[in-house]
Amino acid sequence: MARVDTQIFEAIEAAGPTRADAVARIQALAHVMDSAFTVPGTNVRVGLDAVLGLIPGIGDAVSAALSSYIVWEARRLGLPRWKIARMMGNVAMDAMVGVVPLVGDLFDVAFKANRRNLRIVLDHLERNGEAMARASGPRGPQVIEGEAVRVAERPLNERPFPAGERR
Repeated sequence: MARVDTQIFEAIEAAGPTRADAVARIQALAHVMDSAFTVPGTNVRVGLDAVLGLIPGIGDAVSAALSSYIVWEARRLGLPRWKIARMMGNVAMDAMVGVVPLVGDLFDVAFKANRRNLRIVLDHLERNGEAMARASGPRGPQVIEGEAVRVAERPLNERPFPAGERR
């Protein structure tokens, strides 16, 4: 029976959550932390980060811990160190300024560190996702539309640009 139990856990671990699952978790947390609520009578959106910031001392620490989860997920998704450092800088800036009474609360409403970190992750995955799809998928287009025309080869002395100049 113990052997069967370990096989199940190994299968679950091997299947693991997908990139899409991790991105969905990051998006949900960034939304809750930075833009979950609308201030009545305005178009200003605030999140749990600004609300927790109202609690002196511990609120900003809890907010920074929750924001650090996005950085941790980004590391698991394979973002390079310089992007992770940039994300940690966003969280640190949010936490450091958030400690200052009133100014920190207004900063939390305006800065939205979690949204910034989400954008860093999504941009990275979008750029690298296209590169990975090109590397792993079939080369070139599957269907070419239009008409093929053969262009005659030009003699070397009739180049469109002088020999030293390239565009």
